[in-house]
Amino acid sequence: MNLKNKSIVLLLSSISLFMSCEDYLDIVPDGTQELSLLFNRKETAYNALTNCYSYLPQNDGTYASYVLASDELAVPVPKETNAIKLMKGQQNVSSPLMGYWSGFSADGRGQGSLWEGIRSCNILIDNIDLVVDMDQEEKNQWKAEAKFLKAYFHFLLVSNYGPIPIVDVNLPISASDTEVRVKRKKVDECFSYIVETIDAAISDLPERVLGNNDLGRIDQVIAKAIKAKALLYSASPLFNGNSAFYANFLNVQGEHFFNQSYEASKWELAANAAQEAIDAATAQGASLYYFMGTPPLFDTNNFQFQLVRDQYNHRFAVTDPWNSELLWGNSSPVTNGDWWQIQSPALMKDPTSSSVEAAWQWLSPSLRMVETYYTRNGLPIEEDLSFEYTDRYATTTVAFNQRFYAQFANRTAKLNLNRESRFYASLGFDRGINRTWGSIWNLKMRKGELHGRIANTGDYLTTGYALKKIVHQDSEGDAYTKAVTYPWPMIRLSELYLSYAEALNEFSGPSAEVYDALNKIRARAGIPTVQDAWSNAAYAATLNKHTNKEGLREIIQQERTIELAFEGHRYYDIRRWKLAELYFTSPIKGWSVDEETEANYYQIMDVSQRSFNSPRDYLQPISFTELSRNPNLIQNPGW
Repeated sequence: MNLKNKSIVLLLSSISLFMSCEDYLDIVPDGTQELSLLFNRKETAYNALTNCYSYLPQNDGTYASYVLASDELAVPVPKETNAIKLMKGQQNVSSPLMGYWSGFSADGRGQGSLWEGIRSCNILIDNIDLVVDMDQEEKNQWKAEAKFLKAYFHFLLVSNYGPIPIVDVNLPISASDTEVRVKRKKVDECFSYIVETIDAAISDLPERVLGNNDLGRIDQVIAKAIKAKALLYSASPLFNGNSAFYANFLNVQGEHFFNQSYEASKWELAANAAQEAIDAATAQGASLYYFMGTPPLFDTNNFQFQLVRDQYNHRFAVTDPWNSELLWGNSSPVTNGDWWQIQSPALMKDPTSSSVEAAWQWLSPSLRMVETYYTRNGLPIEEDLSFEYTDRYATTTVAFNQRFYAQFANRTAKLNLNRESRFYASLGFDRGINRTWGSIWNLKMRKGELHGRIANTGDYLTTGYALKKIVHQDSEGDAYTKAVTYPWPMIRLSELYLSYAEALNEFSGPSAEVYDALNKIRARAGIPTVQDAWSNAAYAATLNKHTNKEGLREIIQQERTIELAFEGHRYYDIRRWKLAELYFTSPIKGWSVDEETEANYYQIMDVSQRSFNSPRDYLQPISFTELSRNPNLIQNPGW
């Protein structure tokens, strides 16, 4: 049984089974004969299992990805995806953008309704015992996988919509209209259901799935990691005592959908769950990724330098398939033959290649993200006394000791120099270096130059920065088949460390345990520990910021933003922290990429608008169609 790189193939009978009767959320189609055929033998029942997995979102598909739904990235206007339009304030209730409730279409591959996914999971759970050529242990495992996926789909829906109906069982086709018209449950009930369902699944899951044919299938490590994530969200400001936003958001009984009183104990539950997940993962051999391979010939001599090795550590932590840090990767990634793979808009064009069909070069990191990465001293650029913050947009000559990330004796912005390794592993910039197409490039990114905008082409980097992090450095853009496929990271061990640090700090404040979790990530990045960085009077403007809860909260949030950048977390983190008014309402900025001279190119300009109507946009709308089908559903506030 191979979920890895396996397309979802369903029997014609099962297609009609799963896709019929879409008027309500939880109806079982009246297909007894089809069910008996589908669940007669293991081979056909496997189609039902793969169908459950097929509803997992694909963030590595350019046009269906939430990676673009934030302030992290910008694209040229003609290239705007629905995620970008969502962030520009174009969400609507007649045909919601990027909606998991009803599903959505997208170039390449869209997203099925997660309610359909939940229904498919319930069908498998109810019928897998009919299969005659499976033993009970394997049946229980498949049930457990479906239970987990059902819980995970509920979690994704809660993350986007807040209170939702809980669909634990499918209703028969004979159900009355009253039974079918389900109601939204309180947020706390939803999170409790998610956690309890995951807990119920864990004992029947294998401790760890490591066989090549089954990578990506649910195991105990994955289940515990997602449980920790659900509890982290439950404890976060958006969902924990949010009376400021939702004091008037009530069900028909007059009860609050959102709890109105903050509960610190939720952070303790989240911290404990994260620690349990870390322990389970590391006991099964998971570890933070360090590049242990042989560097390519062009870096053989450079590899003696720590900064170069640190860049490999960070970039390959995402793009090295099924590495030790990846706890859960999408077992059906957008493959190297699919034109809509997200590497294509990020992959830079090779001016010497006869074909660049798979290198679109228009997915560009925002200036805000550029400025979010730390200095080489492990501090924010505005907090590092040695960094020329007020003069950061001015240009300077690249020194000899900076040659491993910028071109010696060339001129670039001061903003691009003396930064941490994750900056150089993730971002390409004018007069910087990019390891791509299996070689190393010296980037020239002003208009008319090798890697800059040519004439008025629509394929260009609007901010003047290239996204390196999600592109495998051996991917080549002359054919779609030359992209190196890797499973998109659903959750990495580094995220668990960050979640543990956040939850523990919120519950009990700064501690050695919080610092230790953060320092594991910082050590891989080659920067000083939290304690050393923030207690160094020669560098830290806000000395000892890490010693109080509020200061450490900001440090943790920035660490998370950097480590998990461009992986699809930002939209959810900013919302659960209730910081969208600060980050999602101002324009995306970048360099003046249509300028040819150094003086004119290095001028800051607005390149893309962002709009966020608070508090309305913290939750997505339910479509008019869904509301008309089920009058018991209550629309989210402001929509």
